[in-house]
Amino acid sequence: MVLTLPSTPGTLVLRADFTDDAAWATVQAVSREPSPDGFLADLWFVSDRAFADLTVTQVAATPYPAQHTFLFLVDHSTVRDPEMSLVVVDLYREPGRWFRVVPAKLWSVENNLSLANMDFHDFADNVAPDGVFRGFPT
Repeated sequence: MVLTLPSTPGTLVLRADFTDDAAWATVQAVSREPSPDGFLADLWFVSDRAFADLTVTQVAATPYPAQHTFLFLVDHSTVRDPEMSLVVVDLYREPGRWFRVVPAKLWSVENNLSLANMDFHDFADNVAPDGVFRGFPT
């Protein structure tokens, strides 16, 4: 069977780490929280063991529905990181390019990439030295 990323009505958040169910539940909860201005990310969480332990490279090489130009990946680092930073994977312009984002800024990435207000590189080029996007410098 060929693994294919699922078609979802919202932006795909794919679970690749199955070591901590409580952390997965927390990632879902904090990712759904609105911004201070009330903005929300349109997310669709998929927890399917068929995707267990997928790496960014494997995700980028997996066939996907045309509506997905990027996705969020919950990997081992996400569930172990106190900030719970998710991986954002480009599936469109530079397939396989990635960066991490803290859940508090996930809405910004999702909203702007989904609406094509900004490009993937606008976020990826503005990460902190540790590779995590925590917002644009002021």
